[in-house]
Amino acid sequence: MEKTLNTRSMIFTLYGDYIRHYGSEIWIGSLIKLLEAFGHHEQSVRAAISRMSKQGWVESRKEGNNSYYSLTERGVKRMNEAAGRIFKLNPGKWDGKWRFFLYTIPEKKRNIRDELRKELMWSGFGLLLNSVWLTPNDLLDEMKGIIDKYGINEYVKIFTAENVWGKSDKELVQELWDIDYMNDRYEDFMAHYREKYESVKEKMKRGEMTNQDCFVERTMLVHNYRKLLFVDPGLPEELLPEKWKGEEAAALFRDYYRILAKPANDFFEDIFSEGYDTFQKSKHYDVFDHPLITEKA
Repeated sequence: MEKTLNTRSMIFTLYGDYIRHYGSEIWIGSLIKLLEAFGHHEQSVRAAISRMSKQGWVESRKEGNNSYYSLTERGVKRMNEAAGRIFKLNPGKWDGKWRFFLYTIPEKKRNIRDELRKELMWSGFGLLLNSVWLTPNDLLDEMKGIIDKYGINEYVKIFTAENVWGKSDKELVQELWDIDYMNDRYEDFMAHYREKYESVKEKMKRGEMTNQDCFVERTMLVHNYRKLLFVDPGLPEELLPEKWKGEEAAALFRDYYRILAKPANDFFEDIFSEGYDTFQKSKHYDVFDHPLITEKA
């Protein structure tokens, strides 16, 4: 698990798991106070949020002497995409089709290539050949978003196809992604959190966990779990190997998240509300509507 907490990365976690449910905006004073619980100082928080603003993830507004930061349209889209993958409890079904993303970026735009590669890997694409990326998931909207973001419409081709010759679909998965590495990362996650979950559950029963303790624990749980998005492409059920640790890790994540959710949210709302005169605690967002909390989950 991550030992050195990157301030910018932690801010993304807070926006994804909390702030986006409250209008996607927060007073900088509240953000600073929330991050103090993880050892981040005011200067590092201000520097990180300023960098995020320059990168187009957030935008600021002033109200008197107070500064508020809200997600941009791009930021909201990325948070929703990430949340859709983080809180997806079971693998989806496959329609049997592969999506190809091909590009020929000219030398004058070579600076885009590295960023494009990162975007495609984060979205769950695997590299088949040089500049030829593949996914079994229907990511047309994500692909269009990437094309628009980098202004590369004339350099990209997108195809949908079926595998009719050569290696099987599962063999293709083994070639495109390092399944053993993914399983190892999930095993690391479970090794770290299995005992923690049981220990914290007992502490909560004895009343030994404060709301702030639960907030820190839930935030770190989500923060560490979302790191797995960088290695797991979210393969559909039909393409997963027999020995797959992802579902077991997702179940542990779900159970641990559920017991921490309410007290963590209470702490967050106490801090968040300091930036808003008209905020009504527990009226703005009902944590029990969360897909991990409802019985339907």
